[in-house]
Amino acid sequence: MLPTVDWPQLPLALAVFAFGYLLGSIPFGVILTRFAGTGDVRTIGSGNIGATNVLRTGRKWLAAATLLGDAVKGALAVVAVSMIDGPFLPLVAGFGAFIGHLFPVWLGFKGGKGVATYIGILFALSWPVAIGFCLVWVAIAALTRYSSLAGLTASGLTPVALWFNGQHPQTLLFAVLTVLLWLRHHENIARLIRGSEGKIGGRAARPGA
Repeated sequence: MLPTVDWPQLPLALAVFAFGYLLGSIPFGVILTRFAGTGDVRTIGSGNIGATNVLRTGRKWLAAATLLGDAVKGALAVVAVSMIDGPFLPLVAGFGAFIGHLFPVWLGFKGGKGVATYIGILFALSWPVAIGFCLVWVAIAALTRYSSLAGLTASGLTPVALWFNGQHPQTLLFAVLTVLLWLRHHENIARLIRGSEGKIGGRAARPGA
């Protein structure tokens, strides 16, 4: 059964969304690369702030730290709100975190593409489905070396897995997140179709990968 809107709780829901947004808007890719002395990650490779582009600095540990930071902020938004409220507001917090990562106010609303934050939110709401996501991601990435294709495939299967797992409110949330994630990857999808998409460990074909 899908959640209904509790209008008296709307101000709290907006506050929770803002909390999630602020957490999600922390640009770990930018912060960590600057502290590591590699400059602004937005000026190298694809210009994206996510772990895949951070990997193009040649520092695997830095990419791993970015991946972890982007995932943890999504999970933390959900877990923190789960400690004070029931099933609805944690979904709002997760949605806020995802929007914050995609459109961070600190970077002129030009953020990442959301795969790591998506995974973090998913782990907080349904860890078995999140493990399935990771297994699919690893399998597709290993077979094709396309990070984008791996993320697109795994995210496309996630709402289906949640539905069959009986988590219908979470299904609705991740259907929305998946649409947003795919929209953010529209240039990657075009390059995949053309066969010009950059592969894991390689150079970006052009900004936007």
